[in-house]
Amino acid sequence: MPLTLPLAERPEVILEAQRLVRDPAQFKWYAVSLLAIVFYIYANEVERGRLDIVAAGLAVWLADWFNEIVNSVILELTDRSPLWATTGPTAYQFLVGLNVEISFQFLLGGIIFAKLLPADRTTKVLGLPNRLTYAIGLSLLSVAVELFLHETGTFHWDYWWWNTPFVPLIVVFGYLWFYLYAAWVFDAPDQRARWRRLGGLAAINVVMALVFGVGLGWL
Repeated sequence: MPLTLPLAERPEVILEAQRLVRDPAQFKWYAVSLLAIVFYIYANEVERGRLDIVAAGLAVWLADWFNEIVNSVILELTDRSPLWATTGPTAYQFLVGLNVEISFQFLLGGIIFAKLLPADRTTKVLGLPNRLTYAIGLSLLSVAVELFLHETGTFHWDYWWWNTPFVPLIVVFGYLWFYLYAAWVFDAPDQRARWRRLGGLAAINVVMALVFGVGLGWL
């Protein structure tokens, strides 16, 4: 049985993040415009017949949702803090560490990743398989953005082991697996395999949302 701390022991920034979660007063109309832009980008790829790129985009987005659900569960299990939390102005906050702006970013992140990949998956870049090289590069860039947001006081880490200077842990578990999963989906031998690989994580996310969200009320 996990050791827990009283709710009052939660850092103030975590309590602030919790207050933002699904608060309708936070809604801003620019979220609709952002959604239209994302739809337009995906529609372009569908028009071009590049469903592999569409699937890669959805893969990164689903991977982030998996991490975000786990992050919220960690808050409930410890009764202190998630691994990360977001505060500050937002058009909508889905979970304690996920707002609509971040969600749209990940919807586009997988598409950007897929467009960077060489057609020949055997080509090496910087002496490494190109999928791994680009996955590491985008992961490092993503963590650099997190470091900047942390400095602005809108992105928060509480645990010493998920914080500076232990950023390699964040690189690997916070981002690298997103892009490697997207590469696996992108490189599937056929459409059936591609959507099966994508659907597996989607199903896991739905089950976790039902159990931890609807069932236990932790999300």
